[in-house]
Amino acid sequence: MIALAAWRRPSGRPEADMSEWLRFHQAHARMYLEVSEVDRWRHHELKYWVGYEERKAQEIAARMRSTTA
Repeated sequence: MIALAAWRRPSGRPEADMSEWLRFHQAHARMYLEVSEVDRWRHHELKYWVGYEERKAQEIAARMRSTTA
């Protein structure tokens, strides 16, 4: 699952805009959260990545708001 998520990364594509990056980070946060529920051995590590991806999504959303204001 994680390999598939990394494969969808919009980097390296000049046409990737902030909305694509926002969707990317939101999807990763959801994926890490789902995996953390079944992989109890790595639960805390995955919860860290949930927080990381949520913070990145919030940063991008804030940038998007500031550019449209």
